Amino acid sequence: MFKVFDMPIPAETSARMTARRIFFAGLLITSFAGLCALMAATLSPGGYGALDVFILLCFMVTLPWTIIGFWNAVIGLVVMRFAADPIRKVCPIETGDARSPLTSSTALLSCTRDEDTESLETNLGTMVSHLIRAGQADHFTLYVLSDTSMEDIADEEQQMAARLAARFQGQVEIVCRRRPQNTGYKAGNIEDFCDRWGDRHDYALVLDADSYMSAGAIIGLVKRMEANPKLGILQSLVVGLPTDSAFARIFQFGMRLGMRSYTIGSAWWQGDCGPYWGHNAILRLKPFKEHCRLPVMPGKGPLAGAILSHDQVEAVLMRRAGYEVRVLPLETGSYEVNPPHLLEFIRRDLRWCQGNLQYRRLLTLPGLKPVSRAQLVLAILMFLGSPAWIGFMSAAAILGMASDHTPYRTDTGVVLFFTILTMVFAPKLATVADVLARSDLRKAFGGPVRVLMSVGAEIVYAAMLAPIMAVAHTLFMGGLVFGKTTGWGAQARGVARLPVLLAIRKLWPQTLFGLAGLAWIAGQPIELVWPVIPVAIGPLLAVMVAVATSTKTLGTLAIRSTLWRIPEETAPPAELGELRLAALSDGHVSSATQGLVQGDANPVEA
Repeated sequence: MFKVFDMPIPAETSARMTARRIFFAGLLITSFAGLCALMAATLSPGGYGALDVFILLCFMVTLPWTIIGFWNAVIGLVVMRFAADPIRKVCPIETGDARSPLTSSTALLSCTRDEDTESLETNLGTMVSHLIRAGQADHFTLYVLSDTSMEDIADEEQQMAARLAARFQGQVEIVCRRRPQNTGYKAGNIEDFCDRWGDRHDYALVLDADSYMSAGAIIGLVKRMEANPKLGILQSLVVGLPTDSAFARIFQFGMRLGMRSYTIGSAWWQGDCGPYWGHNAILRLKPFKEHCRLPVMPGKGPLAGAILSHDQVEAVLMRRAGYEVRVLPLETGSYEVNPPHLLEFIRRDLRWCQGNLQYRRLLTLPGLKPVSRAQLVLAILMFLGSPAWIGFMSAAAILGMASDHTPYRTDTGVVLFFTILTMVFAPKLATVADVLARSDLRKAFGGPVRVLMSVGAEIVYAAMLAPIMAVAHTLFMGGLVFGKTTGWGAQARGVARLPVLLAIRKLWPQTLFGLAGLAWIAGQPIELVWPVIPVAIGPLLAVMVAVATSTKTLGTLAIRSTLWRIPEETAPPAELGELRLAALSDGHVSSATQGLVQGDANPVEA
């Protein structure tokens, strides 16, 4: 079914990337061994029983992503601070001639299922109109690829496509296709496009229903594909649109800070075996059609059938075919909408969880690059870390209660705790260091005081959210054993207050976990357990957090506080004004920027 091709890479580039990967692997192995040794020393009082061994094994499972995130952040910070051109350093591809016209044909693929057509039409219409203004629209065709299951929404989609076709008649072709069955989910949707129309185009730009990309970002991706014939997939960096959701606002601020150092660091060693996140990315259609058709997982049960997390598999297959897969770590012009409340965030994560666990059957595929195979393993470990963390915390609590002596060494335990804490938050802290060192970024994020206050609050928020998600992942994976599964339904986009009873019904396990944790903490010396208090507080308050952060009131207050500000709020790009975003409405913008404008004499200190 799969053929293996390879395209030669210049010896110097190949040797350099091999050296980087060996160096990174050395960092990973050394850190892993050192942290395991610290944990073993911490557990050493009284010798090692079965519970000690279990704690150590769970700890080992949680480590890979923590260590990788830390070293990605360190390398990313070094590159950002000392490379003359950080983007070129980690993505050394030709950018193409900005003055020359495009010579290729690109399909814009808007993949939708049961979505709000009003916002979809706004985003698509704005993208197409800006391509027309840029004078490059005749090189693009817009495809609305619907997997919608509801007849009324399907009718709205047809009407939307007809309006767009009439609006852009003679300038851009609009094609609307609806599949009666969403076989293969999103990957099947794109596969159907490839079979029908793939031969008409050189490239396809994949968009989710909530995606928006500027004309400059789209044309820039196409020009890079034209200038680099070995490039199979080019993934742009995707940032959250300004939002009036309190939950999404805080979350995407943390993501925005963490992603730059993390992505630049990972691109430094991954190189041509980069990531693909399934949207806001451009594909070279010929090799994608020939080599990236997904297998169907054999057997029965939740992990059989079509692959839910298709993107990483398509990336490793493209790389196996000899084409490069790269990420372009630029933060401009490529946007998405993040989940507006906690329950939607959990639902999306569980779909990814099931999809990533399907990768275990792909690990033995012949011809995969070593880095690609490692990426599949890490994608699995990303979610296996949650039950391992729950097991670690629970077993550590039981060990403390069951021992008639102090079961831990406090000196190594303190060192271990603060080391792990630093490593977990390193991507955010590295980007914060870069932001504070640059006057343009300090101003864009609202000034150093506002940045530090926002980061501090977001770290507390993330610390409370992590155990909530870990409980959700663990219960879901337990359900997979008994045949429980998830699907690919419509995603919640707008801000609306969650019903309290719904939040209780969905989050009662987290509340119970929090109560158990609080009861354990109450019986322990405070100097021994203060670091794990957020582990209990977060789940204990899960229902309240979910409901409160879903309300318009708290969203408005979050905007007016001017905390968790992103650059698109400080200086909104003109094109975002056409999207009619609630967070960029006149009242919100004036409130959010008032402090910066009034302090214009020294804006970076606002």
